[in-house]
Amino acid sequence: MLEIKELSFSYNKYKKNIFENLSVNFARGFNVILGPNGAGKSTLLKAIFGLLRYQGNIYYEGINLSKINFNKKIELISYLPQMDLNISPLTVLEMVLLGRLPELNQKISDEDIKAVTEILKALNIEDLITRTFSELSGGQKKMVFIAQTLVRNPKLILLDEPTNSLDLQKQLELCQFLQNFINSKKVDIVVILHDINLAVRYADHIVILSNDGKLYNSGEAKKVITEKMLREVYGVSGDIILDDENKPIISVKKSIRNFL
Repeated sequence: MLEIKELSFSYNKYKKNIFENLSVNFARGFNVILGPNGAGKSTLLKAIFGLLRYQGNIYYEGINLSKINFNKKIELISYLPQMDLNISPLTVLEMVLLGRLPELNQKISDEDIKAVTEILKALNIEDLITRTFSELSGGQKKMVFIAQTLVRNPKLILLDEPTNSLDLQKQLELCQFLQNFINSKKVDIVVILHDINLAVRYADHIVILSNDGKLYNSGEAKKVITEKMLREVYGVSGDIILDDENKPIISVKKSIRNFL
């Protein structure tokens, strides 16, 4: 599906590389990237979307994303970064319509309006459609940006910490929605999450980056989420048990870092 081959990148040529010949394969469906702060998770999504000049190659379905132009790339990929706009005079309808820019003609079509209303309904925020974006709560704004990212029906979707600002119910609903979206639209998703329990419950495939930007492990949750990984990657001790659905549950105890 998505292949990263010998990726190297630094934000400053005089500084140590964020990535040094990183190679990793993602799977079909719901992929989650885990790792501590500074591991390069957001940088990796930016590289995949083509926002960075890197060395190496990135392939999706055999297409070398490093070689195609940006307009072609945004037809194939949608990307939701961490940084969100907080103030806009536009309504929710208008904000989500912006997500269809590659398809929008000079006149908005019935198909465009239908696509927006369907994605808002699917995300349970259709009641916001006439609201002004600026008056929404942080969580509501996040859901609008997610709708904007998905409304175009791309083949590959990149989401950087989409559950931030969402309450517990909305976090679960979003992950359930993404699972259904993958199955119904036949798309692939790569998501950065900080909540390991959320990741193991919904991910088909997990990629774990260590704090030096190297691949620590990848695979299904039961294979890669271990007490050893918690210590070596996150620097914490904890217990892992399996629930009645045979899913790992992580109970973190404490940091293993020594304090003076």
